[in-house]
Amino acid sequence: MSSNDAGVRRGSSTRRAELKQAYKEKPPPMGVFVIRNRANGKVLVGTALNLPGMLNRFRFELTTGIHRRWPALQEDWNRHGADSFSFEVLDVLPPTEEPRTDLKEELQVLEALWLERLRPYGEAGYGG
Repeated sequence: MSSNDAGVRRGSSTRRAELKQAYKEKPPPMGVFVIRNRANGKVLVGTALNLPGMLNRFRFELTTGIHRRWPALQEDWNRHGADSFSFEVLDVLPPTEEPRTDLKEELQVLEALWLERLRPYGEAGYGG
């Protein structure tokens, strides 16, 4: 191996470390999501400070049968199967540098707009 090859390897591991650090420092996307049951048209609208984390949590809990907050959603998941559901991000709240910003309040406002638009109440949805 030449000294040039060793420099390339060190450079790529340094680059990987820099990318990993940048990922850790970057806040996860936050916003509004929807879970759609394509078999019956029902939807669940929610918010999360960490959208990927929340959607992964829902998938895991539904797949393992331990989702307890929305029993009707779990029942439909068991009845129709995973392929009948979609997990979508509806809106992303841009990160802010303002230290006094109440992110949860901003998410609630954004969620209210989507609830008004989608109206996931009664037979049309799982929550509310």
